[in-house]
Amino acid sequence: MTLAGTAPASELTELSATTIAARVRGRAVSPIDVVRAHLERIEQVDGRLGALSAVRSKEALHEAEELDGRDDLSSLPLAGVPVAIKENVAVGGLPTLHGSAATPRAPAGEDDELVRRLRAAGAVIIAKTHMPELAIWPVTESAICNTRNPWDAKRSAGGSSGGSAVAVATGMAALALGSDGGGSIRIPSACCGIVGVKPTPGLVPLPGGAVSHWYGLSVAGPMARTVDDAALMLDVLADTKDLRKVQNVGERLHVSVSTRHPMLGARVDADVRGAVRCVAEALRRHGHTVEEANPPYPVLPQAFLSAFMAGIAEDADALHLDAERAEPRTRALMRNGRWLRSRRMARDVQTSGASRRLRAWMAGRDVLVVPVLAGPPPEIGRWWGQRWLQTLLAAAAWMGFAPPWNIAGCPAVAVPVTRSASGLPVGVQLVGPPRSEARLLSIAKQIETSLR
Repeated sequence: MTLAGTAPASELTELSATTIAARVRGRAVSPIDVVRAHLERIEQVDGRLGALSAVRSKEALHEAEELDGRDDLSSLPLAGVPVAIKENVAVGGLPTLHGSAATPRAPAGEDDELVRRLRAAGAVIIAKTHMPELAIWPVTESAICNTRNPWDAKRSAGGSSGGSAVAVATGMAALALGSDGGGSIRIPSACCGIVGVKPTPGLVPLPGGAVSHWYGLSVAGPMARTVDDAALMLDVLADTKDLRKVQNVGERLHVSVSTRHPMLGARVDADVRGAVRCVAEALRRHGHTVEEANPPYPVLPQAFLSAFMAGIAEDADALHLDAERAEPRTRALMRNGRWLRSRRMARDVQTSGASRRLRAWMAGRDVLVVPVLAGPPPEIGRWWGQRWLQTLLAAAAWMGFAPPWNIAGCPAVAVPVTRSASGLPVGVQLVGPPRSEARLLSIAKQIETSLR
């Protein structure tokens, strides 16, 4: 039943998560209508973009009906908000495929803790989202999916949380959960024109209750269309209450700006450099001290590569991956990772010299503004079928700005800024010292407001 004054379905899918929750809490709109509108949106667009691996149509509507009858609806921060969950996080009753044709198909017996926290806040889990095999690549392409960019369906949506980014950008979900072991939240957020937050390790629990993943590289975090929405979801995921109300920046900040690529010889597109300059000028107008300064990026990312490959091998073994059905380049990375593990050559990245140098450099400033990506997303299939080393080198030239901050354990926020000459979104990355999420979100909100 539709309540009097309820917005049309198309409008409900365009509302922010904070607005949806406020209207549901105030009973101005029914969570049933909200979920139904998002399911209709999924029917309209996902066949073309391939973002979702499973849609919980009946279950989501049933949960929305139960939610509508709750006495405590007015107290739920995410009341009635449709949320999509990345494929590497367990949702009870659905298999956790990890983007692979080689993983077991048995359904999960229960929700992951992150999913439980979202449900406890009133969210409705509407779908699971595609990712590349074992979250390895910065594009969401695999033997079972090609997730396309909503701004240009010939191009990638980015990865590894590509399905999550597309779901949010197109209104199939108001929020999505992603994970980031080298840019996997920030890269697709930048490709699709949304906000993505990579938090400090330890702020948000890792999927599966893991103490560490990929030797300290990985975190889980929110993906949203607005900074306020991302902040609210981060608060829920972290089980805190101090991030959801984004504060005004009440101080003059020390802002560093850099467009120098971490990879020697790699170039950065003019559109990307322009977006960074645009943000720098906006922050300067707000009275912040802005200077050019280049981070001490590692010349050879040994700590990252060792942790990355050993982590892939660890995942493959824990998931009982059927190696014969895995992609050839995944098998190669598994072999390399097992070799590194057998010689104890992979260590927690937070203890590496590269991590200490980056954190020490960040300690002398409040925020760093850098690109997320060096250029536009590649066309679908450009790297498909290549050997693992070719793919890694090509990917590094494109997304090399992201992994250093996983090594450092620093939080980072991807913020959409403008569009390129071809109409594709261009975002920047705000990086801060560990546990500076509140400040980064405040700066992100200041940028979002300035560039509207």
